Amino acid sequence: MQLRDYIIRRLIVLPILLLGVSIIVFSLTRIAGSPVGVYLSHEMSAAEVLQIEQRFNLDKPLPVQYFYWLKGVFQGDFGWSGVASAPVADVFPAKFAATMELSITSAIVAVALGLWLGTYAGVRRNKMPDHITRIVAVSAASLPLFWFGILLLIVFWANLGWFPVGRSTNDIWESIAHPTGFYIIDSILAGSLTALLDALWHLVLPSITLGFGGVAIIARMMRSSLIEELQQDYVDAARAKGLPERLVLKRHAKRNALVPTVTVIGLTIAFLMQGAIAAEIIFRWPGLGRWMADAVVRGDQATIMTYVLFTSVLFLLANLVVDIIYAKLDPRVRLGD
Repeated sequence: MQLRDYIIRRLIVLPILLLGVSIIVFSLTRIAGSPVGVYLSHEMSAAEVLQIEQRFNLDKPLPVQYFYWLKGVFQGDFGWSGVASAPVADVFPAKFAATMELSITSAIVAVALGLWLGTYAGVRRNKMPDHITRIVAVSAASLPLFWFGILLLIVFWANLGWFPVGRSTNDIWESIAHPTGFYIIDSILAGSLTALLDALWHLVLPSITLGFGGVAIIARMMRSSLIEELQQDYVDAARAKGLPERLVLKRHAKRNALVPTVTVIGLTIAFLMQGAIAAEIIFRWPGLGRWMADAVVRGDQATIMTYVLFTSVLFLLANLVVDIIYAKLDPRVRLGD
């Protein structure tokens, strides 16, 4: 199947999958109770409560409620966020930008360090660097994210005071515009080196916390794949032709070792969005994860539904991108078969 046809087919299936996810999640959230509480105050009478239920169609059967909710989504109305006391559509862009900035920097940490450690250990199999790398990988995979984050917080913020928490220093960010909501990009557009360094400095601890678990998964997969490729006949043939070991590794073994590793990388990056909940709570990061945690506690169903739809789209697109990269790295792969 041609790559273009495969992408078109996957994009056609995407809305159907999202529809199924939305039906399941909507039903589960409604079973937990009516979302009318986010619209109420203590001073309201029973008649006023009834008016609100009628206004938002909460007095109707569940399928009818879903129909009106879905209609609102197509019109850009995702409901009212009780946590933020504002429409979800108004709050989401700022929260999304904060989480994506954290997730992207965490992904860079996970991919760059994971591939380097995996390659370094694979080339030096059963030697001291390999043993050290495996210890680091196992430690990263075993440590709970929230515990590791709290440990970094205690050492580098509470005791040493080297790194801050939160997303920015207020007096710095009030002096520049925020056209994109991404503080790194906004500081570059504003030409402010002070704001750029401040944004990067605030990202250090949460990015390391969030990316550390991904380092373990990627490093272990890269190491095992590279060891397997280095034992193949085509590697021996390349060495027999007199190619330097560096070129054998770069042009042949490492490229093929990336094929299975790319799948792990794609899923790891997607899972960073879920791990961001703990990291954002620990480091007071004002993103989707922290917003979602508050929404669950307060029963803010509109926020929960929006978050689930967003993460569903993210996972589906991540799988699509992984399949495309997989096919590009290995011409033997036939998409859609």
